[in-house]
Amino acid sequence: MTVSDTGQRRPLPDGCDIQGPVLVAGAGVSGAGCVRMLCDLGVPVVVADDNEIARQKVHELTGATDISVACAMTRLAEFALVVTSPGWRPDTALLTAAADAGCEVIGDIELAWRLDMAGAFGAPHTWVVITGTNGKTTTTAMCAAMLVAGGKKAAAVGNIGVAVGDALTAATRIDILVAELSSFQLHWTSRFRPDAGALLNLADDHLDWHGSFAAYAAAKARALTGPVAVIGADDPHVAEQVKQLESDGVLASTRLIGFTLNEPTDGELGIHDGYLLDRACGGDGNPDGVVLAAADGISPAGAAGRLDALAAAALARSQGVEPAAVKKALATFTVSAHRGQVVDNTGDIRFIDNSKATNPHAADAAMAGADPFIWIAGGQLKGADIDALVKAHAHHITAAVLLGVDRMIIADCLGRLAPDVPVTVIDSTDPDEAMRQCVAAAIGYARAGDTVMLAPAAASLDMYEGMGQRGDLFAAHARAYTCGTHK
Repeated sequence: MTVSDTGQRRPLPDGCDIQGPVLVAGAGVSGAGCVRMLCDLGVPVVVADDNEIARQKVHELTGATDISVACAMTRLAEFALVVTSPGWRPDTALLTAAADAGCEVIGDIELAWRLDMAGAFGAPHTWVVITGTNGKTTTTAMCAAMLVAGGKKAAAVGNIGVAVGDALTAATRIDILVAELSSFQLHWTSRFRPDAGALLNLADDHLDWHGSFAAYAAAKARALTGPVAVIGADDPHVAEQVKQLESDGVLASTRLIGFTLNEPTDGELGIHDGYLLDRACGGDGNPDGVVLAAADGISPAGAAGRLDALAAAALARSQGVEPAAVKKALATFTVSAHRGQVVDNTGDIRFIDNSKATNPHAADAAMAGADPFIWIAGGQLKGADIDALVKAHAHHITAAVLLGVDRMIIADCLGRLAPDVPVTVIDSTDPDEAMRQCVAAAIGYARAGDTVMLAPAAASLDMYEGMGQRGDLFAAHARAYTCGTHK
């Protein structure tokens, strides 16, 4: 097979350093998008994947040559550039061999950004990126809503909303890309310099992929290398990354904006007298800051929602959005499913779905500032320590209902650190039946006006297809209780 030459549909900009032939590693959604982008620009492309059906589908759609990974290993001398799908680990044999052969290895975001900066899609777009261990999706959606409310042509892209490549080539131009990026995507960047980037928080996650927390945190911090860096001022791990970037000279020309749940100092957004206050982005010549919106009423409720709103507002304000637009966007914003969504509040018990809280750090954010609640938790802890979470929230957990493969680890922790909290352990491994029993047990503990919160602190794949199915079943059984059909 020979390297495909699909013919140019739009001219490759002069001076663009993305020249073919290019090897795209992976024929999934990300890889297919990269192949499509390159083929549209007339760049010769080969796609490598051991999933023959997936790679042949890419070939049929784009005309790109498709080969196995083993074949790609023997042809690396043909390529100066390898574009990898973000899920491929750095120690994957093909990628290490490519690097050893002198190929540059980048990811989908780096490719799209380089092409965009070279003018492949018209005037370069504005890139606003959000990363962190938790809160990325809500912050991204909030920021996009604020920008749109401020009259900007913006859209959430990347891991939510429209694929980056589709946004860049859309018939109706989007001027500002608000991109939720993972540590995997950021790891494979090198020159990437977003116009504004936010690092919300950092906690242990994906260590099997990155190899260490230091490598994971460093990948996340690549979001902060542009003109504006928005940082979680209350997170010590974020502060460590900022200090490292400053010592490396990376932030010499970067404007730092912090966000905090405390009273903001100069250069920060925070909470003052129950309101979101901006003391970083100016406005009205007021040295005391600009009031943006009331903290109460933000969705999702509690500390996590307020932090997301502050980060989103910092990014939006850095792009010229007025305070009134921030207020308008927050007034109408509704949280995405499984991220603090109140799934039923029509009866005498409130049910909150935080199924997205798939690790203790996310559960901590979900539970922070919450009223006393009955806690439904459990699943795959993946070795995570649950002690700190239980210590922090034992005072407002009125009862606990536990399910999943690591349920007894959480039960033992509650017995040691919160012995007065009553616990019910659900042994069923049937997804629907286990959740039905969880909701029934939680209702048995609840009184009128109480809250039942699903915040598992664990992954879902031991029993469920994903955190979405887990949350959907929780919501279904909660609503069945309200309707009087719960058994």
